[in-house]
Amino acid sequence: MEPLTLNSQTQALFSAALQAKLDAKVAKYETRRASILEVLHLIMEEKGHIALEDEKNVAQYLSIPPIDVREVMTFYTLYYDKPKAKTRFNVCRTLACHLTGGDELLKYLEEKLGIHEGQMSKDGKCSLKTVECLGACEIAPMMQINDHEYAGNLTKEKIDELLKRVKCEA
Repeated sequence: MEPLTLNSQTQALFSAALQAKLDAKVAKYETRRASILEVLHLIMEEKGHIALEDEKNVAQYLSIPPIDVREVMTFYTLYYDKPKAKTRFNVCRTLACHLTGGDELLKYLEEKLGIHEGQMSKDGKCSLKTVECLGACEIAPMMQINDHEYAGNLTKEKIDELLKRVKCEA
């Protein structure tokens, strides 16, 4: 296992509390690079999102190129590079959802929320984005609400009910 050696510049990258958590996680891996998902998760937990500066700090901390961190950030939908809305709608854009009317339902959501794909409402209550496969093709068209709730076999009526329940309408 690679020894965990930090210099004074690296230690200043994160708060002391976060640094301790990161060091503990990284120590469990054979290589520092292998801990990237855990490191990003801990930063998200503390800050709510991972800013570009945080990405650079992670790269420096793990001794990897910054592009490696950026690739992980843009591949996984669970990492946010901007502050998160209270309610986040992640609409699946892959083939099964597309073929079952997902594009039409995305437009409907844009109208109902008063925002476009990739945006957050001005009050920070809701955001809307498209994501790659959420692994629930059998309930297409579908979306994920926040990090754990899936809504499938979507119709305009189901979307209206959902928006009413989560109190997210323009």
